[in-house]
Amino acid sequence: MILNINNLKTTLLQPLPGEEVQLKMAPTNRPNIKITSLNTNDYKQSAVMVVLCKDETDNFFIPLIERETYNGTHSGQISLPGGKFEVEDLSLETTAKRECYEEIGLQNYDILGKLTELYVPVSGFLVQPYFGFCDLKNPKFTKNQREVKTIINLKINDLLNDNFINFGNLRPDIDLKHSYFEINNYKIWGATAMILNEVKIVLKNSIMV
Repeated sequence: MILNINNLKTTLLQPLPGEEVQLKMAPTNRPNIKITSLNTNDYKQSAVMVVLCKDETDNFFIPLIERETYNGTHSGQISLPGGKFEVEDLSLETTAKRECYEEIGLQNYDILGKLTELYVPVSGFLVQPYFGFCDLKNPKFTKNQREVKTIINLKINDLLNDNFINFGNLRPDIDLKHSYFEINNYKIWGATAMILNEVKIVLKNSIMV
C-alpha cells in the first residue's frame, strides 16, 4: 500500500464524502440538524487539525489527544487537536494551527485542504477540520500539561481496518449506543469518530496499490 500525497491533495479538492459518511459514526440519538438551517447565533465556530505524520519506518499516523478531565462536555474524550475560534485568529485555519501548536507542540507541516464541516449539537460547536501533512519522520510532540493527558498516534493502517469499528454502549449507566473506533484500548467516538470516518474514505481514495 502506497499513500500518494499528491493524490491526497487532489482528492481533498474534489467533492468530499461528506455528511453521509460522517453520520455512519454518529450516536443513535443525534438530532438530525442540517448546517444550512443554522443561523450564525446558533453555533460557536471552531476548527481541528488532522495532521498526517510518518514514523521512523515511513508508516503513517495521525496524532490524537486524550483530554484531561474537566467540567465540560468533552471532558476525557479522545479528540483531534483543536478548539474554538478566537477573534485574534482572523481565520479558522489559523485557529486550527494555533490549537495544534498549543496542544501538541506541532507547527512544521503543510495544509493540504479541508474536510466537511460538522455541527456538534451537544456543545453547539460548528467544527471545520483541516488536513495537514508533516514530512518529518517522528516529529516531536509536546503536550499541553493543562489540557492534554496523553498524545495518541493513530496508525493509518488501523484506521483503515474495518475490524476496529464497534457498536454499543460506551457507558453502562446510559442507554446510548454509538458506532466507535476501538484501537489500542482507546474508544474514539462522537465528533472525532465522525471526522475520522471521512478521513478514512479520503485516504482510501488516495491509495495506490
